[in-house]
Amino acid sequence: MHVIEHPVEGLRSALRSTRKDLIETYEKYSKEEKSLLEGCLIPGNSLFSPITFHSHSDWIPSHPETPQDFQSFYSNPYRRTPNKGHTTIYIQTIGSFGEGVGITEQYVEWLREYCQAFFYGLVVEFLPAVTVASTSCTFRVNSNSYNLQLHAGELLGFLKKRKPKDAFCIVGITMIDLYPRDSWNFVFGQASLTEGVGVFSFARYDDDFYKRSYAGRLKKAMKPKPGDYSVFQGYYTPPITSKLLLRSCKTLTHEIGHIFGVQHCQWLQCVMQGSNHLEESDRRPMDVCPICLRKLQSAIGFKIADRYKC
Repeated sequence: MHVIEHPVEGLRSALRSTRKDLIETYEKYSKEEKSLLEGCLIPGNSLFSPITFHSHSDWIPSHPETPQDFQSFYSNPYRRTPNKGHTTIYIQTIGSFGEGVGITEQYVEWLREYCQAFFYGLVVEFLPAVTVASTSCTFRVNSNSYNLQLHAGELLGFLKKRKPKDAFCIVGITMIDLYPRDSWNFVFGQASLTEGVGVFSFARYDDDFYKRSYAGRLKKAMKPKPGDYSVFQGYYTPPITSKLLLRSCKTLTHEIGHIFGVQHCQWLQCVMQGSNHLEESDRRPMDVCPICLRKLQSAIGFKIADRYKC
């Protein structure tokens, strides 16, 4: 295991900035807010620890990126900021979400409540559920795992057309696996920052997904015809468990964070850390670190203390 531990002064600079106007903005935080933000930078604090990676297959060693400090985030001309009349995050479910209407409704309501608390100050709403057929997107059977997959790029196009006028963004979620192009095996999700749309799959958050006994595997001889969406009727979806809900909450808030312009965090353990695999994703905490918290606060405008009261 390798530990990435930044000097406290380096973390403080990443949080406060070196620009005079951004330092002045930082000084407008209350004494208690600054105590929370800076206290979490000190080694040994109980909330945020240094980032660790356990193998070269983890995100940071395999995806070299320049760390995004607050000043870099704030200066990005392409970042998205909610404005008057565009303060709602819309979530669109695509396809089946488990057995039983009651279970599905409870699951999506938990997701909605969590996202609304996370992005405090914005409204989060679910759009009426849609079937896979109604998206008219291309699908395939994965040649390695033999499970059904939907074309992520075409789903983004579908969501863009359904984006309400008052939306800050719209994100699609599905229990069906995704792929971005024919040459790729799969993708967890895909998003367009400029369009404010994203789509994400929770299919691989099922603990049994990589087992030969996975119930979503089709018979090898089965080759659905293009446009024959009947194959999705009664297709397996993972059981909704507390672990799947936890993983879903992390992924949804992480990916919506990207739509705000927040890049992968390399400062402290944070929900905005990148992940290459499920074990690495499970190591991420639920919340943003102080540096990423300031990014969200500057974009949305909430009071930090109020966010943690809800």
